[in-house]
Amino acid sequence: MTESVMLLTIFALACVVGFEIIRKVPPLLHTPLMSGSNAISGITLVGAILAAGRESDAAAVILGFLAVAMASVNVVGGFLVTDRMLAMFRRRKG
Repeated sequence: MTESVMLLTIFALACVVGFEIIRKVPPLLHTPLMSGSNAISGITLVGAILAAGRESDAAAVILGFLAVAMASVNVVGGFLVTDRMLAMFRRRKG
């Protein structure tokens, strides 16, 4: 098995497992879990940057770039949802 095929297999398995885990979470728990997973998403972003910056074949660089883009959206979205959730607990003036 070549390295590219092995890495693509790991990526596909990670996608399937991640989808199945998120699908099983009740909607009521999505927001607290998302706010707690921002640190993990940050680690994913660092790993994606390292994968994209590696001098390797073009397919690995493209997949690394896509991973950086998706991880960035995940981190920013997580912080926006957390901020919105915390805004519900702030007292209103007036």
